[in-house]
Amino acid sequence: MDAPLYLRPRVEPPLAALLADGPFLHSLADALGSPLNVLLPEAVATNAARFRAVYRRHRLTGRVYFAHKANRSSALLRRLAAEDPAAVGVDVASTEELRHALGCGFTGDRIMATGPKDAAFLWLAARVGATVNLDSPGELERLSALVRAHGLGRVAVLVRLSGFEHTAGNGGAGTRLLSRRSRFGTPVRDMEELLSALEHHADVLEFAGAAYHLDTTGVEEKARALEQCVLFMDECRARGLTPHALDIGGGFGVGYVAEAEDWERWTTALTEAVLGVRPPMTWRGHGYGLRNEGGTVRGATALYPAYRPTAGPGYLDEILSLPVPVLGRPAATLLLEHLHDLYIEPGRSLVDQCGLSLARVLDVRPADTDAGHHLVHLAMNAGDMSLEEHGVLVDPVLLPRDEAAAGDGEAVGVYLTGNLCLEGDLLTRRLVFLPRLPQAGDLLAFANTAGYAMDFRAHHAQRQPVARTVAVERRGDTWRWCPDEDYWPITPLGGAVG
Repeated sequence: MDAPLYLRPRVEPPLAALLADGPFLHSLADALGSPLNVLLPEAVATNAARFRAVYRRHRLTGRVYFAHKANRSSALLRRLAAEDPAAVGVDVASTEELRHALGCGFTGDRIMATGPKDAAFLWLAARVGATVNLDSPGELERLSALVRAHGLGRVAVLVRLSGFEHTAGNGGAGTRLLSRRSRFGTPVRDMEELLSALEHHADVLEFAGAAYHLDTTGVEEKARALEQCVLFMDECRARGLTPHALDIGGGFGVGYVAEAEDWERWTTALTEAVLGVRPPMTWRGHGYGLRNEGGTVRGATALYPAYRPTAGPGYLDEILSLPVPVLGRPAATLLLEHLHDLYIEPGRSLVDQCGLSLARVLDVRPADTDAGHHLVHLAMNAGDMSLEEHGVLVDPVLLPRDEAAAGDGEAVGVYLTGNLCLEGDLLTRRLVFLPRLPQAGDLLAFANTAGYAMDFRAHHAQRQPVARTVAVERRGDTWRWCPDEDYWPITPLGGAVG
């Protein structure tokens, strides 16, 4: 067998300590079943503090809004609600998320309403005093009509922009290019209608600022959008409007894989496998976007960059430190000069290292291949742990039922299959290398699943149970836990193990 191709997870305290306590995690799964989600609420507060430290470094004011869609947890939301109201808020994208945020302790003035909005969502956001991130003139008109019809107070709004242009060439001469397109926001070239509507409805809408959402890891592209939003707000002020905030969205990223070498070896091997110069390393030759056309690799990998040396708060710092293309000053300097607040909407990066998902091993048997691989059947399905759905590849951690009896063993390649009666129910379509062959009753722990993976696609297909979620906290030598819905930051956690 070729050398194992590991994609070992990046784990930091306190998640590392939790993963190291196999008996505690087994006791939770024994009591609450598999699959099971385990969350560390204190870790989300630590992440918020790290983002706020970047604000202080650049002497910026503003608020960090948690993108609620990344996780359904009450514990995480309640822990963030206990943070400084001026510093931490929540970004909600539906009526139910808004209701959940209110029930977890957020007041309306700490809530940002984003995404597609029906009448009920707009009404409740306006009623509780949330800031509404508007995507179109039509949405603006509907909100204005609701406010007038129901006698509501003036609503703070941001206008989300898209279709930013820049010049490719020297000295301002060259080709006009559009940035990566987004289905959210109004193209900059169409802003006259939106500005006229803001002026017309100034009695019911307070124009608070601009926003953008770019689905890219490109720092330069985000800095360029930031600059154009600042220039746009200059134009608004010249018309008598008074914007004061710029919302640059999320997308700050997470590093899932611990070692760059692991990621480089695996991606190189994938290309070689697609070409046929090494044995297959995926289920039925899946290429993750790559294909072999006459001995040439075509396509592009549809994968998240799982090894990221700069992510989360570090990525925000990089954006703010980068000189913008036209004015030539760092983005943070530009915000300071204009006295603008900075709003951000981290989701995945705010819950980095905040939890894991456990799956019990049901059965292990040889795979129908000649390479000595095995199928490992889990009490979990792809909806319960959807890292791969988002293009994230990272190894699980094996937690033997009996550590002493398990021994060292030899590295083995396995395919992880789910509990649905479907051929396509694979937890990951790649061959996963484990330090030894699992046994029925062992656990696999998928680290760092709190962002978009542990409940984003969970479902009741075939009446299989969805994962319960618990909040845990380390106190001295003891882990304490409670159901997610019972967690409050002012109440000591109840159950104790170890």
